[in-house]
Amino acid sequence: MTPRGALRRLLPGHLQPVRRRVSPPPVAADEWPLPDPYALLVHDPIDLLSSLWRRAFAHPLAAPFPNLSGYASRLDLWLLSYQRACAHATGSFPPRHAVPLPTLHSLIRLRAAALRRHPAFPWGASTHLLLRSPADPPSTVPISRRKLEARLANAPPPFQDRVVQELLLLLLEPVFEPRFSPKSHAFRPGRGPHTAIRSIRSHFAAYLWFISADLTEVVDALSPDTILSCVQKAVSDRKVLSLLKTALNAPIRPGSVPPREKELDGLAKKRLKRKVLRKSRKKKVLNENEPKPDPYWLRLFFGFAPEQACHVPNYGHCGILSPLLANVCLNELDWWLEERICEYFCPSRHDSIWKEAGDERCHNPAWPEFVPSSGKEKTKKMDYLRFGSHVLIGIRGPREDAVEIRRHLMEFCESTFGLRPENSMVEIEHITRGIEFLDHVITRRVIYPTLRYTASGGNIVSEKGVGTLLSVTASLQRCIRHFRKLELVKGDRDPEPLPCSPMLYSGQAHTNSQMNKFLETMADWYRYADNRKKIVGFCAYVIRSSLAKLYAARYRLKSRAKVYKIASRDLSLPLRESTRNDAPEYSDLLRMGLVDIIEGVQFARMSSIPSCDYTPFPRNWVPHHELVLREYIKLQDPKFFCELHKTIKREEINSPQDDVSRMVWYYKVYGVYVAKRSLQKPNECKNNDEGVNKENQILLDT
Repeated sequence: MTPRGALRRLLPGHLQPVRRRVSPPPVAADEWPLPDPYALLVHDPIDLLSSLWRRAFAHPLAAPFPNLSGYASRLDLWLLSYQRACAHATGSFPPRHAVPLPTLHSLIRLRAAALRRHPAFPWGASTHLLLRSPADPPSTVPISRRKLEARLANAPPPFQDRVVQELLLLLLEPVFEPRFSPKSHAFRPGRGPHTAIRSIRSHFAAYLWFISADLTEVVDALSPDTILSCVQKAVSDRKVLSLLKTALNAPIRPGSVPPREKELDGLAKKRLKRKVLRKSRKKKVLNENEPKPDPYWLRLFFGFAPEQACHVPNYGHCGILSPLLANVCLNELDWWLEERICEYFCPSRHDSIWKEAGDERCHNPAWPEFVPSSGKEKTKKMDYLRFGSHVLIGIRGPREDAVEIRRHLMEFCESTFGLRPENSMVEIEHITRGIEFLDHVITRRVIYPTLRYTASGGNIVSEKGVGTLLSVTASLQRCIRHFRKLELVKGDRDPEPLPCSPMLYSGQAHTNSQMNKFLETMADWYRYADNRKKIVGFCAYVIRSSLAKLYAARYRLKSRAKVYKIASRDLSLPLRESTRNDAPEYSDLLRMGLVDIIEGVQFARMSSIPSCDYTPFPRNWVPHHELVLREYIKLQDPKFFCELHKTIKREEINSPQDDVSRMVWYYKVYGVYVAKRSLQKPNECKNNDEGVNKENQILLDT
């Protein structure tokens, strides 16, 4: 013991020096002892989401959904959100067991930062990131402060924002889906442009006036308060609402917003085209984690996207959550239009088709509508459809009613969303002029069929009737415009195909395969168009002519005619660069597996193009996943299950095993094969010889 320590032991207690306890410094959230992530990953994320979908669809219009924080605190859902974000960033979906431990720790920190309310989650952070993308390479080269500030100012949105957006989308989509109107077809699972076109074909027959409203400017200018007020009608969780509020109100860096395409003059377009052409000729080597670009046929098809489907709203830092929020706000407009439909309906006593406002019967579009086309006693009816921010309203009635509905629509947008759409964005058009929607033209054809029926007394009466047949055709001008934008044709009235230069350095087999995928996709896109054969035949003509010009330039054949002469009409025969005698035959190379088989370009003849699909579209149609979900919820109800069980017992529905055993027993007893539809209980079966002889006679006749 030191002398100083011995002296302290001798001092009395009140003279002992006071030792102050120094409190440890506060520990940041990032430095807390993190729990074991593998102990938290105990649930299947698909099961968690399935339970959320069941809860939402079981009580769709009840009070706001109370507890979403319980789902948001599950590390399993955060890991699923990370996997989906990785699939978007790298092009591959990482397996659950392949996520490293440091990434799981980062997900725990990110979860804590997102769910706490003070301080708010740092949306758009450039430094001190909690989670990094696996595609971001580590930076080891020192840079100057000025370059660092410029790089941070123009940095894209961080990867951790995408993970949080994925989680919010997984939680909010099942809450709002049962509340949406069935007449909304954009940015929703199981619905799309095809369902919108089929709905128009089956439900918009015999409408005279159409209101086409483009509410893009209104949707883009929605304020955060308006969006939050619409979300709060279905969600009452404070943590989720606080996270969404910070995403809407957080400032955005100019570099994180993708720049819009500027309109260039002719000289600038030529310079840009030369620059892109020089860049495309260079061989590009992808990095280790860089995702592969989309194939050429897919990029070509994306160029045919309609104007109504090209625009995607974007609010603050919401990202992929923005289309859902736009649908949430426009859902107010949907239910307002549903009320107007019921109020406007006025049936006519001479009308045999529309008897009720909510007529759930489906209409076969291949048959004409025999409705009164003029006169005072005319059925007044309206219907609508919405695809994103584009609304189409069909009205059967005078034009004054269409003007009044248009005025009410603009007033509703001004009072609900705080912005009045421009007059040029809400137009009234007659069906005879044709209404363009989703690159399809909606018009009608008046036909005069001969109606034959039996009158009183047995006399057959033949009369000329008047009917209207709704026609939904693909817009050929739009198709030509898309081809011209992709630089595959030039000219408008008489388009001339251009060579497909992006496939200049690809082989004939690969080029034909790419173009066949594009033509198959185009044939499916125009599946419900009346002129499907014509429009797909035009696309096939452009592609074949473009490839023929490309092959003529590659193999030095000078003209398309020589290419067709060697490679045939569908370009399925091989073309050679030289005519050397020592070159092996194509059949020999194909047999040895040294070359790929050359597929012929599809739809070279009109007979090979499929016809239009006229399958009726039911008015009460729902996607398959919603149908399965509703049936599952019904079966979970004990009352419904008991009633179903009683019905089965009452109707004596048997299992296939019972039917087979009964058929075998009857064959052994009576020596006669009895069909399933004629099976009866043994006590109800007639055992007399007349019944057996009758069955034998039926079998002999068959």
